[in-house]
Amino acid sequence: MPALATNLSAHKCLLVEDQPRTRDWLLGALTSAFPGISIVTASSLHEAQACLDAASGLGGDFTLAVIDLGLPDGSGIDIVRRLAAERPDTLSIVATIYDDDAHLFEAIAAGARGYLLKDEDVDLLIGYLRRIEQGEPPLSPSIAHRMLAHFRTPRPMSPVRDNAGLTNREIETLSLLSKGLTVAETATRLGLKPQTVASYVKAIYQKLNITSRAEAAREAIRRGLA
Repeated sequence: MPALATNLSAHKCLLVEDQPRTRDWLLGALTSAFPGISIVTASSLHEAQACLDAASGLGGDFTLAVIDLGLPDGSGIDIVRRLAAERPDTLSIVATIYDDDAHLFEAIAAGARGYLLKDEDVDLLIGYLRRIEQGEPPLSPSIAHRMLAHFRTPRPMSPVRDNAGLTNREIETLSLLSKGLTVAETATRLGLKPQTVASYVKAIYQKLNITSRAEAAREAIRRGLA
């Protein structure tokens, strides 16, 4: 994983936020944290994708991306995932109202390098953003505590759950899903039909007793597959 940036003031940021007041608030925080940074804004998933498509024509690629998850036409996770796949040197930071495990771990599995809550005081938010230049991931305190608690809490493991009876193909599928790939993308990677991979996903969910991609990502991380 590439190192965090050391100086962002002369760099370029993509800000994806659909609410005008929140977008202005985040713009203010970013320019205060990194004076001189160039910021391109997008208010929807479609606009954000278009910004990435046209990045070279806009004067260079993005060093930083601050991304809302709840967009009017989709999820910001799609932008996080695309950046991780196509622009791994871009720092993807989630800025959201969602502080639950499902959104948090899905974002991390997709490639997010930071997770900030929008209810933070602006001065605190600026401080969290400035940590990037010190090589530290920007995390709201409650999110950092949630992550620590998740991995610190003992989880009883039965012999069946230890290996869960996953086949080699199911393990491959779980590993790819945890990296943010869709069923169709996983099928392409494995040279299989999407219907076949969908059947693997169903089996994985049953064997691990899980019901969502976020839970699948956590299981993959815990088993060293992510």
